[in-house]
Amino acid sequence: MSDLSQKIAALSPEKLKLLAQRLSKKQGDIVSQTQIKCQSRQTNSFPLSFAQQRLWFLDHLQPGHSAYNIFQSMRLTGWLNVAALEQSFNEVIRRHEILRTTFTTVDGQPIQVIAPTLTFRLPVIDLQKLPKDKREAEVLRLAHEEAQQSFDLANGSLLRVTLLRQTETEHALLLTMHHIISDGWSIGVLIREIAALYKAFSLGKPSLLPELSIQYADFAVWQRQWLQGEQLETQLAYWKQQLGGKLPVLELPTDRPRPAIQTFSGARESLTLPKTLSEKLKALNQRQGITLFMILLAAFGTLLFWYTGQEDIVVGTDIANRNQAETKELIGFFANQLVLRTDLSGNPTFLELLERVREMTLEAYAHQDLPFDKLVDALNPKRELNRSPLFQVKLVLENTQTPSLKLPDLTISPLKVENKTVQFDLLLELNETEQGLFGIWEYNTDLFDTVSVVQMSRNFEALLGKIATYPEAKLSELKTILSEADKQQNLAQEQTYESTIQKKLMNVKRRANSRL
Repeated sequence: MSDLSQKIAALSPEKLKLLAQRLSKKQGDIVSQTQIKCQSRQTNSFPLSFAQQRLWFLDHLQPGHSAYNIFQSMRLTGWLNVAALEQSFNEVIRRHEILRTTFTTVDGQPIQVIAPTLTFRLPVIDLQKLPKDKREAEVLRLAHEEAQQSFDLANGSLLRVTLLRQTETEHALLLTMHHIISDGWSIGVLIREIAALYKAFSLGKPSLLPELSIQYADFAVWQRQWLQGEQLETQLAYWKQQLGGKLPVLELPTDRPRPAIQTFSGARESLTLPKTLSEKLKALNQRQGITLFMILLAAFGTLLFWYTGQEDIVVGTDIANRNQAETKELIGFFANQLVLRTDLSGNPTFLELLERVREMTLEAYAHQDLPFDKLVDALNPKRELNRSPLFQVKLVLENTQTPSLKLPDLTISPLKVENKTVQFDLLLELNETEQGLFGIWEYNTDLFDTVSVVQMSRNFEALLGKIATYPEAKLSELKTILSEADKQQNLAQEQTYESTIQKKLMNVKRRANSRL
C-alpha cells in the first residue's frame, strides 16, 4: 500500500467524504489564483487553446465530418415572437466573441480569427403548405439533415439555428454548434442567456445581462502562458508515471472486424436504473466516503474486465475544466479529457477495487489541467488510423443538469432526433435525476450490433444491483452475474427462434389445408 493509500485509510468516513471534492479542485484552486487578463483587441487573431488545437487537427485530417457537431432540438408550442428570438441570438453572438470566430492558418499554424460584428438572420422554414400528416416527418427529416451537416472551420459560421414552422403555434428549433467553439457546459450558458434575453426583448425591454469580463480568446492566451515550465513539468511527471510504458489497448469483442480507418457511424441505446438501485448505490458511496462516479467507474472497469479478460483497463472521462469563476459564464470549448487506468489484478473484492479506484481518481483530479493533446504528444503512443489515441471507451457522469429553456407564453419540449455519429468505440453517459440514474450508450455500428450493446447494458445493470447488495464479494464471485445474464439472453433468443419456427409451420399447414 502506498503512503497515499495509508493516509486515506486512516481518515474518518466524514473526512473521506470531503476528500474527493477537495482534491478534485486542488489544482483548480491553484489555477484560479492566476487571473485571466483581457487581451488587447488591436488584433483580431489569437492562438488556439490546446483543446481547440486538437479538434482543428482532427478536422484537418478528416474535413467535412459531423462527428464533432453539438446538436440540440426542441419543440415550441404557443405564440412565438420570432423577432424577439432572432434579436436574442444576435445579442448572444455580440456578447460571446467565440460565436463570431473562424479558424485559419498563418505560416502553417492554426489561429482563431474574431469577426468584429456578425448579423444573424434566423431562417424560418414554413411547413404549413404540407399536408398536416406529412409535417412531422418533414420536421424529423430536416432535423436529422441539420445534425449531420458539417461545418467549414475556416469560413463559418460555426453556429447554425433554424426555425421550422408547422402551424402558427407549433415550431421546432434546431441548433447546431461545432465542438471547437462549445461544450456541454456552454449549452447551459446559451440556454440561460436566450431565456433571459427573449423575456426582455419580447416585452420591449433592454438586456439586463452584465457584460462579460473576459472572452474565450483571453483564456486561450492565458492557458498557453500558464501551462509551461514547472507547472507543465509537474503535470507531465504524474501522467508519464501513471500511463508510461506500454499502454494496454482494450480488446472488446466486436461483431465485425475493425475497419482499417476509424469510422464514426453510430447509434444509441438508453439505460434507466430503477430509483431503488440508484438509492442503494448512493448509500454505498456515502458509507464508503467516496463519490458515485468512483463506484460507477469501478463497476464499469469490472464489466470491461469480464468482457476482455484484461486486468489493466484504461477508459476516458470528461472534466469541465472551468476553474476560474469568470470562465463559468462563457461559451467555449473548455472541457478536458482524463485518462483513468484501473488495476483489477488479484481477484479483489469490490470494496478493495473501490480503494484502488479512489486513489487513482483523486490523483487524476489533482493533475487535471494537462490538456489531452499535450498528454498524447508526451506519451507519443503508436498511432493507429482505426483507433482513438490512449483510450477507445469512455464513461461520463453528468451531475449538473442542463437548464430547460423557458420562454414566456411557450411550452418547450424535447424533439428527439437520432444522432448517427459517435467519436469512440463505446461511450456510457449517465445523468443523475430525481427519478434515478439515466444513461445513454453510444456505440460504433461498424463494430457492434444493437443486440450486443443491449446485452452489455443488462449485464451492467445486473452487476450494479449485485454490487449494491454484496460489495464485499470478490470479482470472480460477481462474475456469475454475467454468466447468468448470458444464459437468460441465450434462452430468450432460443425461445424467440422456436416461436418463429412454430409460427412458420402453422402458416405452412394453413396454406396446405386451404389447398385441399
